Amino acid sequence: MAGSAKQKLRVAVVGLGVGLQHCAAWRELTERFELVSVCDVNENLAKLVSEKLEIPHFTADFDSLLAGDDRPDLLDICTPPHLHFEMCVKGLEAGLHVICEKPLVPSLAICDELAAIESRAAGRLMPIFQYRFGTGLLKLQHLIAQDLAGRPYLSTIETAWQRGDDYYAVDWRGKWKTELGGVMTTHAIHAHDILCSVMGPVKQLFARTATRVNPIETEDCAAVSVEMGNGSLATLSATLGSRPEISRLRFCFEKLTAESSLAPYTPSFDPWTFTATDDGAQARIDEALEDFEAGHQLYAGQFQRFHEALASGGPLPVTLADARRSLELLTAVYHSSRSGEPVTLPIGDDHPAYAGWLPPSS
Repeated sequence: MAGSAKQKLRVAVVGLGVGLQHCAAWRELTERFELVSVCDVNENLAKLVSEKLEIPHFTADFDSLLAGDDRPDLLDICTPPHLHFEMCVKGLEAGLHVICEKPLVPSLAICDELAAIESRAAGRLMPIFQYRFGTGLLKLQHLIAQDLAGRPYLSTIETAWQRGDDYYAVDWRGKWKTELGGVMTTHAIHAHDILCSVMGPVKQLFARTATRVNPIETEDCAAVSVEMGNGSLATLSATLGSRPEISRLRFCFEKLTAESSLAPYTPSFDPWTFTATDDGAQARIDEALEDFEAGHQLYAGQFQRFHEALASGGPLPVTLADARRSLELLTAVYHSSRSGEPVTLPIGDDHPAYAGWLPPSS
């Protein structure tokens, strides 16, 4: 049975690619969590990480983590995307809490199935969207909550990164069946989640995608025109062929314009600029932010809030509904790019892409 959040939760990290970043975050939160095991198909890597980080247990056998009285309270799944669903289900059925990297699963249908499984489980499941927990973005959300932003007008979301032969030398990358998509699924997904966390759900979009940078199956360039449910507009651009690498988040509101730095992998971090429409509004914004404290950022920020939610019984900092909204946007992008038509959201079980956005040939 999953452990109580009033005590330390015992964590096992599964997959030691991005999982190494998760390990570092767990080690920032030793008052709440104890990292007790690492698991990777490369047993030598698991052993090396276990020894280097002084983690008591390592294994190459995922199923062994679920057996016995010494199993963890929490599985942190950082494996390639095509493995997520089965591992999440096994963890929940074993009575554990589960945290899982993005993209969570390959379709809205499977996401809905996973939500039904979680609703019957003793443990809780939290998808990863660590970019939500950066000081700059949290400041914007604080200003919105204080009614200092006003009516939303336009959002501009740019993900311009560089990926080449070294990145795609990893066998499962660049393939529909295992990576589940390209720049929109694996790279820009965080920035687009931020758009929805600030602006709410998408109403309609039109998308173009292309494969121009690398000899891969999946897309590495995209341009998307979006109408949000709140009436504002947004543009999304993404490429894996940019030097320099940048990420940019820009939100234009009635009372202020908020803009991130160009840091490619920490766009939600400070410094952000918040420029008001007049001096009086600027003074109110500056005062509202004077003593603002965000706490831990990125993975550590999300994990800390996860523990607090378990302790209080409140909503998780990122929910399955959030993951579904992200997958719904992906579904709409791929369907629009293939059909040449705009897509209206929400997408229900009667939509032709509800069962998955992967092309039939995959």
